[in-house]
Amino acid sequence: MARLQDDFFHRDCLVVAPDLVGKLLVRRLPDGSELRLRISETEAYRGEADTACHAHKGRTRRTEILYGKAGQMYVYLCYGIHWLLNFVTGEEEEPQAVLIRACVNQNGPGKLTKYLQVNGAFHNTSVYTQKELWVEDDGKRYEIIQDVRVGIGYAAQADQDRLWRFKMGKELT
Repeated sequence: MARLQDDFFHRDCLVVAPDLVGKLLVRRLPDGSELRLRISETEAYRGEADTACHAHKGRTRRTEILYGKAGQMYVYLCYGIHWLLNFVTGEEEEPQAVLIRACVNQNGPGKLTKYLQVNGAFHNTSVYTQKELWVEDDGKRYEIIQDVRVGIGYAAQADQDRLWRFKMGKELT
């Protein structure tokens, strides 16, 4: 199995998001054991023009990471209770990220991070060098089903209608 590196995340979020579906999210717990979950759903958030993206209002202390290097983890607290895991993608100064929405047998981005024990301590760390959380490719490929993103009722209708959610379909042989 190969750990994903810079060349994987250093692409547009609309390429990375579907490519992450089927990859393995690996979490090494404090006791040394490892959890390996297959990513089954992602969402792309693409820059200041995307009103669903946190960067749509420009650069702030919170969104600064989105303008940075691909492969950084953007982990933030949603509704004051759920940590959400995103990976920054693309070029520096072009804010975008991919949300890990679900893994097989772990639906919901907040349930997923709770299960994996992911919190704000992972924010602004690199998926390339992180020793407790990374992504691997075991070569398996899946059909990709596109759908609208979830939970973005605040965004412009055109952005709500974009098919920027990517879900795992059947395994390809």
